[in-house]
Parts: sequence; structure tokens; C-alpha cells
Amino acid sequence: MAVDRLTSTFAALADPTRRAILAHLAEGEATVNELAEPFSISLQAVSKHLKVLERAGLVTRGRSAQLRPSRLEGAPLKDAADWLGTYRGFWQGSFDRLDERLQGTDSD
Repeated sequence: MAVDRLTSTFAALADPTRRAILAHLAEGEATVNELAEPFSISLQAVSKHLKVLERAGLVTRGRSAQLRPSRLEGAPLKDAADWLGTYRGFWQGSFDRLDERLQGTDSD
């Protein structure tokens, strides 16, 4: 069974370490060593996380001399945000109904 891009994106985002790596990369490209600094995990573990992010299209790795800096790719995140945005009306309606209910109990 083929996995679509949105599924790969959400699977990659499911891990808090990978989300932290993406947050770091949102500030600019970084090497594996730089990305590993805040974590108490091995460089190999960070590399595995980067491979998951690469397969999901969230990260690309370049080559600069002997370094392979990683950089954030925004398109898959935009696709995920767009998909979630289709439910904005549902959430807003739910919050509005909750607000109406809470306002009704305050006036009793």
C-alpha cells in the first residue's frame, strides 16, 4: 500500500524529538552535531530522525565541504496546515456553542 505525503508528514510529526528538530531548523540550516546538542541521544539516533524527516519531505540535506547541513522544507507543513484548516469551521462552531452555553450559565 502506498503512503500518501500527508500521512508521511503526520507520521514524522508524531515524534516530539522530530518536532524539536524541525523547530531548530526553522531558525536556519544545521548539521547533525548542532541538531544533537540539546538531546541526550546519540548522533546515530538524530541521524535516524533526520532520515524519517527526509522521507516525509520535511527536510533536505545539502553538502558543504565535509558537512551535510539539513534544512527545513515548508511545503509538506503547508499541506498539513491546509488539511487541518478544512476543519476550522467545525472547531469554531464548537467553541461558539460552548461560549454560548457558558454565557447562559453565567446569567442564571
